[in-house]
Amino acid sequence: MIAPATTRMSTRGQIVIPEEVRQAMQLRAGDSFVVVGRDDTIVLKTVRMPSLDGLDDMLREVRAKARAAGLRPAHVRAAIRKARARP
Repeated sequence: MIAPATTRMSTRGQIVIPEEVRQAMQLRAGDSFVVVGRDDTIVLKTVRMPSLDGLDDMLREVRAKARAAGLRPAHVRAAIRKARARP
């Protein structure tokens, strides 16, 4: 567990996450957070993009199953048009 630290909010509403916390959590400039406030507590939760590892394998498998089922690109386009046309 990371030792507690204090920080202050600037006049522009900015806070600094202490360096020890940034390093321990591998935070970088530009990282995104969800901010939740309740009573006297503020929680910052990092928002990370999911890993794309295995995506190519998954897409290859899905395409093979679609071909085996006789699904063609024209079928997909027609399904998209139909879904977009719904009120």
